Amino acid sequence: MRIAVPRQPTARLSDAWRHSVGTGRFDLALRRDHYESLALVQREIGFRHIRGHGLLSDATGVHQPYEHAGERHVRHAFTYVDQVVDTYLELGIAPFLELGFMPSRLASGDATVFWWKGNITPPRDEREWAALVRAVVGHLADRYGIDQVRRWPIEVWNEPNLEAFWSAGQDAYHRLYEVTARAVKEVDAELQVGGPSLAPGYQDEWIERFAEFVDTRDLPIDFVSRHAYSSGPVQPVPFGAHQTLMPASALLEQFGAPRRQLAGTGLAGLPLHITEFNSSYRPDNPVHDTAFHAAYLAPVLVNGGDLADSFSYWTFCDVFEEVGVPTTPFHGGFGLLAHRQIKKPTYHLYTFMAAMGQQILARGDDHLVTRHDDGRVTVLAWAPADPGGGEPVDGHTVRLSLPLGTPDTRGSAFALRRSVSEDAGNPWAAWREMGRPLAPDHRRLDALREAAEPARSHRNVPVTGGRADVDLVLARHEVTLLELTPVVDETPPWWSDDRLLGLGDA
Repeated sequence: MRIAVPRQPTARLSDAWRHSVGTGRFDLALRRDHYESLALVQREIGFRHIRGHGLLSDATGVHQPYEHAGERHVRHAFTYVDQVVDTYLELGIAPFLELGFMPSRLASGDATVFWWKGNITPPRDEREWAALVRAVVGHLADRYGIDQVRRWPIEVWNEPNLEAFWSAGQDAYHRLYEVTARAVKEVDAELQVGGPSLAPGYQDEWIERFAEFVDTRDLPIDFVSRHAYSSGPVQPVPFGAHQTLMPASALLEQFGAPRRQLAGTGLAGLPLHITEFNSSYRPDNPVHDTAFHAAYLAPVLVNGGDLADSFSYWTFCDVFEEVGVPTTPFHGGFGLLAHRQIKKPTYHLYTFMAAMGQQILARGDDHLVTRHDDGRVTVLAWAPADPGGGEPVDGHTVRLSLPLGTPDTRGSAFALRRSVSEDAGNPWAAWREMGRPLAPDHRRLDALREAAEPARSHRNVPVTGGRADVDLVLARHEVTLLELTPVVDETPPWWSDDRLLGLGDA
């Protein structure tokens, strides 16, 4: 059945999907590959904020205690922090600050997480921790201007409901939040501070208790945050992991959960930020590299803005070392980009979203139709992606009647189509066909970048009664972007394409 797309917009397209994106640890931004990857992402997608771990970890060198005249003092050093933030702002993206992990010489214990050993214990001196928070936030305000830093959300810690990220339990996190939030507001009352940055799988009681604590103690809070992943238990293999996946709708359910859980509390109505989301929570799950992944996440990007004020893809590139240094260009990393700026299919899902108009004309289980202010109509369509292992659909068809102009408009439209699928724009498949080389030479890297480009096609579509009928036949796990632009024919009267070779009558 052909879907008649309405002429009048039904809503504005939310840009919650581009509010923020994840990175690895904070200091990775000092690396060349990270910089080049972020520059590419910002040119072609354009995120507004970037969030990562380790702002206060030892590698950034902020917390520098020393002894003098028999007393302990602390120098707060910003050599690396300034370089990273300067780079972000140069590339048109601002920090979404995560306050963690604990500097080792302020930590109350030696428990750590990740290959790079982020300390996950509470501070042994709350006053010194508060002074550190005030110093960092105050320095940023002084260097970049308080008006700008007021627009940078500040999140207290990362996934404190998991023992792997916070060793001391919920009550200790509540105390950390209290000390930290008050320290932030001592710098400036209009700075945005929030939490609790929960990992999926928590019981309602966790966030409800947090809300009760914040309300009882009359603590500042400007937003609520949590994470969302849809993968099951890990099936480990050397240098990788496999996992089952829930339907993509499970991510949307997680996006919306905090508003349901916080209804009737003092936190109801606050902005909701999903500060990490992806399918798998593992940085070595090959599903992240596939065409399936783009089709799987398409309905999440299209619909997530109805449920949250932002949802931040974890992460923008594979310069990432939580489980160690990657050993191959495709290793299941979280990134939209593999190393050496190789674009994965999910990268193109984001570039396609960036090309959509702001006026929503129609939205369905397999498509989104928008219109730009200049009259162009854009269609994002995707083939079904079944995480249950069903046979991929080849030939799934989206049939649309698209409005172009008024009901009496006749003529034609220029239709430009870009697609990624199992057979197009899929560098992971090309790498597999190369024999999965561990360290491709420059010739093969160039071939992978070429294989990563979407398939492109174009044609002229007739417009009758102000409508253009299109049939989008989608290949396996295809995500496609179709742009239709009304044609203003400027062909001179003497031109004839039939005479290109100089044959025929004048």
